[in-house]
Amino acid sequence: MNRNFRKIKFNENGAVSVKNVKIPLFLSKKGKLLLAFFIALLFIFFLAVFFPARQIASDVQKVRASGSRVYEHAKNQDLDKVSTELEVFRSDLIALQSSVNKLNFLGILPGVGRYQQDSRHLAAGAVYASEALKETVQTLMPYSDLLGLKGQSTFVSGSADDRIRTAVETIEKIVPNIDKIGRLISLAEKEISSVDFNRYPQRVAGKNVRSSLISGKKLFSETAVLFTKAQPFLKNLPDILGNKESKKYLFLFQNDAELRATGGFLTAYAIFNVDKGKLTVERSDDIYKLDEAKKKQFPAPEKILTYHKGVTNFHLRDSNLSPDFSVSMATFEKLLKDSSVDLGTYDGIIALDTHVLVSTIEILGDFNINGRTFSAETDKRCNCPKVIYELEDYATRPVAYVREDRKGIIGSLLYEIMHKALGVSPSQYWGKLFQMFIDEANQKHILFLFKNEDAQKGIEALNFAGKIMAYDGDYLHINNVNFAGAKSNLYVKNYVTQEIQNKENKIEKTLTLTYKNPAPASNCNLEAGQLCLNGILRNWLRVYVPRGSKLLEFKGSEMDVKTYDELDKTVFEGFLTVKPQGSAEAKIVYRLPENFPADTPYKILIQKQPGTGEEEFTIKGQGREEKLILNTDREIIFN
Repeated sequence: MNRNFRKIKFNENGAVSVKNVKIPLFLSKKGKLLLAFFIALLFIFFLAVFFPARQIASDVQKVRASGSRVYEHAKNQDLDKVSTELEVFRSDLIALQSSVNKLNFLGILPGVGRYQQDSRHLAAGAVYASEALKETVQTLMPYSDLLGLKGQSTFVSGSADDRIRTAVETIEKIVPNIDKIGRLISLAEKEISSVDFNRYPQRVAGKNVRSSLISGKKLFSETAVLFTKAQPFLKNLPDILGNKESKKYLFLFQNDAELRATGGFLTAYAIFNVDKGKLTVERSDDIYKLDEAKKKQFPAPEKILTYHKGVTNFHLRDSNLSPDFSVSMATFEKLLKDSSVDLGTYDGIIALDTHVLVSTIEILGDFNINGRTFSAETDKRCNCPKVIYELEDYATRPVAYVREDRKGIIGSLLYEIMHKALGVSPSQYWGKLFQMFIDEANQKHILFLFKNEDAQKGIEALNFAGKIMAYDGDYLHINNVNFAGAKSNLYVKNYVTQEIQNKENKIEKTLTLTYKNPAPASNCNLEAGQLCLNGILRNWLRVYVPRGSKLLEFKGSEMDVKTYDELDKTVFEGFLTVKPQGSAEAKIVYRLPENFPADTPYKILIQKQPGTGEEEFTIKGQGREEKLILNTDREIIFN
């Protein structure tokens, strides 16, 4: 059956022509078949997508629920429950991966295919990551007591020596699993890194989506790379702890109350022998004794002659001039070779400051040594922890008699701390001490330099080596050195403000450094016999910025300003003083080098100086203001 329609057409002259057109009301038999086939195809496609998509939504909810339970148990440090729930979590992830793979046929379609491929990569990466987590938990499970975690532990009881020996032996057993865990993490990272989150929407339902996904991907990638780089150190850890043969380490105490480039004034040392984890002190003494035992005197370098007060010779105690710990220790060891005191061959140098002592005593409790009580409680005589006051009082207060082993008491305190930590049940202290150790190393209150090359590479990857790092963006490291002898860094607070401006398509920065000392002055007259904690701070200031930066202005320096290159950075150098109950300020304006265009996302690495506390830091620029407490190295990105 047909229906007639009139077709109207206008020609070039505007005349109208009318023509009858017949259009069939029903399709032909062949057309009906094609239409039926097309509708059936759409229906099949709908079913092929709908049911797997519905299952994926259900599986995602299960994964989120079981993942949250794993997180809560991990937060409570309960390995037993983590292990149990992790099996459910992995099962849910595998089910999700299976559901996602049912939609693989969508991968060939334009547009939607990319998102299906992303979901496939993310599901596979999540499964690999869960397998790595499972392997880690199974590896740690027998040693949960050792780590201070809740769970079933086969760790033996017995004497302190038995426990520490067993601990080191178990680390040896854990090492082979590190490679397997590393391979799984690498596989997970490979899958996740193949996803480009930049094509995802910025916000969904009022929530930031793209930035959260990009941040999560970046965090996982950095963690995977860090684990890979740290593997040499982890593999060498049993050897470092003397499992096969005893090791010796030189411990240096840096007094951060008198701040120096690597964290503090070098005031005392100790040689510790480690045999299957058991520690013994071979020697502990005042570092002045090493200086007195030098066979000849060396003239002080130009920096000390310029900024130090009344010092003309180069001493071991002043040798940590470089902000890079390995560079400073190379200078220290060069001077040490000339000392008649033979420290023997040691396998590494470990430096720590008073912050470590205070944090440790907060966990272990008070210590009584040489009739003095060392505690973490605040002492009103200095408004500082009592352990710091007692160390300063014993080591630096002028007395009318010869005090032998003036600063060797620090070695005694370190030994007592280690003896107490190892002499009790591991579950009582070891977990807390391990977490404290990681925090202190992250904040650069502990620095390591190993003679074993692989171990050193691993410790550098963990950023526990006090290195001035290479970076492909903006960079900032502010280094303050107290060349006064007083312990005024106990009281001086530092505040940093950095303003970023785009001037003629170049990045110009204004750095304002403020130093405030609210405490009253000490009586530093030697004849008075008082403890000189707070005097005038003589501060040698160095600002490390990207190499090629141009200094435009430096206000506040009391000596001539210098600019030079060092450690592959450009350095702006000055000097200022801060009086008790006074303040000082330095204002530095500079331009970043030409290879830092102002029209790209701005990123900066700020490296904290070892031995410093929580400094207040403010960054202003590109319509943003960010305030932070600088207690570890920080990377900041302004998009």
